[in-house]
Amino acid sequence: MLKTKRISEVIGKKVYTDEGDFFGRVEEVILVLGKIYGWAIAAEEGSYLAQVLGNTKKGVIVPHNLVRAIGDIMIISKSALKTEREEVE
Repeated sequence: MLKTKRISEVIGKKVYTDEGDFFGRVEEVILVLGKIYGWAIAAEEGSYLAQVLGNTKKGVIVPHNLVRAIGDIMIISKSALKTEREEVE
């Protein structure tokens, strides 16, 4: 059975990749015409995202199609890491 969540319940949740790497924390949702376009993920100390971005940025936008599951945590596709790594280098 599909469960729905309010967006306010997702803000602040930890984000992990589908391989178990800690990615960051949900900071905001980006809505376009009433549909979820993406998620603003904030880099946290000790996260992979913080290691990749360093002090140059505070976070990234992850397109909603890369989200695999939302429950107690958010799970995103590992390909989000590759995309961010290519943009940073």
